[in-house]
Amino acid sequence: MSITTENKIYKNFINGSWVEKKEVYEVTNPADKNEIVGKFPLATEEDVNLAVQSAHNAFQTWRKVPASERASYIYRFIELLDQNKERLARALTQEQGKPLIESLMEVTRGVSEMRFVAGEAVRLDGVTLPSDRRGVINLSVRVPIGVVAAITPWNFPVLTPLRKVVPALVCGCTVVLKPATDSPLTSVIITELLEEAGLPAGTVNLVLGSGRKVGEALVSHPLVKGVSFTGSTQVGRSINETAAKNLTKVQLELGGNNPVVVADYKDLKSAATQIVAGCFSNAGQRCTAIKRVIVLDKHADELEGYIVEKVKNFKVGNGLNTDTNIGPIVSESARNTLNDYMEIAKKEGANILIGGRNLNEGEYENGYYFEPTVITNVTPNMVIAKEEIFGPVLTIIRVSSIEEAIEVSNNTEYGLTASVFTDNMNWAYRFMEDVESGMIHINNGTVSEGHMPFGGVKNSGVGPFSIGGTNKDFYTELKVTYIQHQ
Repeated sequence: MSITTENKIYKNFINGSWVEKKEVYEVTNPADKNEIVGKFPLATEEDVNLAVQSAHNAFQTWRKVPASERASYIYRFIELLDQNKERLARALTQEQGKPLIESLMEVTRGVSEMRFVAGEAVRLDGVTLPSDRRGVINLSVRVPIGVVAAITPWNFPVLTPLRKVVPALVCGCTVVLKPATDSPLTSVIITELLEEAGLPAGTVNLVLGSGRKVGEALVSHPLVKGVSFTGSTQVGRSINETAAKNLTKVQLELGGNNPVVVADYKDLKSAATQIVAGCFSNAGQRCTAIKRVIVLDKHADELEGYIVEKVKNFKVGNGLNTDTNIGPIVSESARNTLNDYMEIAKKEGANILIGGRNLNEGEYENGYYFEPTVITNVTPNMVIAKEEIFGPVLTIIRVSSIEEAIEVSNNTEYGLTASVFTDNMNWAYRFMEDVESGMIHINNGTVSEGHMPFGGVKNSGVGPFSIGGTNKDFYTELKVTYIQHQ
């Protein structure tokens, strides 16, 4: 049995100071529930009010700081982020569970993406247009919206906060960050580094605690002018309803049930490699994870064989072990949900080809481990085909034509990302045109790039796409000016 390794009590960060709370909660390592990662404050509505007011006051000055000067703060922060990669990666693995190599990749990608974001400060362009009147100049400029509430999920606890906090600051907004209760430590470290980089008091605030108390207070606050949220579609709907009462701007990145179609593609082994990587990294706990393989009948047996062969080679274990490919599920409740889906799959007549069970014995005794799973004999209208299964589970659906493949791809409430593997470019173009998805991948998995827009359609997203150049459409608004001159 493991012993407690950390009893440190962490704090909220409001108006440039670390604020202690008497009421705290424990975060444990999902790989070993006896290992306490730390104790974190349960913020109240009063804490939220103080944080938002602090951000509002700081905004009056921060919005007037020249763009290049705002960027210089961020470049200093990026240097600190780069210097603390290993520290952040280890904290990430301990609180969230993913293998250390994946955690390090997440932090490294964060460093790379933020370099691009910092440069956006001097690319906040406006427009000058000719006037219909003599002696008049017409122009529009981008101005920051104000205080932004950044509400982030547990599955990418470094990258997602960075993707919200840094562009907000670059655009001249101020921020109140509220991370998921399951993975707050990385947000604490990020906030410490922002403080060390010299950000003025109030520009960044951190409040920790339950989504019901802290999240609702943030979203409904009249001084919050934008809410950037990544998480479930169910919670996103609630946030959208609350924000609408104040006409607060929203950027919602929600769920996904992402298809990959395999049709007339010669290198099925290569396709299987990318499908498996796209499904099982981060134990399948990704909104962009591949969930449904939609394959022509003539390829199905061979493709299934390649997929199962690769899945058999996975080593499930503690993310800090160097031989681990798949870490634990984030919590017991999340694992219980996976068990429920396995029972549904059996009742629906699907075949669990490999996996489908908890791992509870030996090295797995104290963690929330679940076998990587492949399910066949799946039909498009089964629950396991239509709903998002947030874990290491891949379903395989056989179809007879590309027309049927596109129809099945769209047979879900979600539309985040989709992929096709085909040597038939006519089919590739048709897939790109007809599949209802915010992001399309042709002959590759579902890996996005940090300078490209990121977002979904249908119930996968609302508001401007994040990352890349479209971020400024959320964090800024246009101000139009007409100038009369002699």
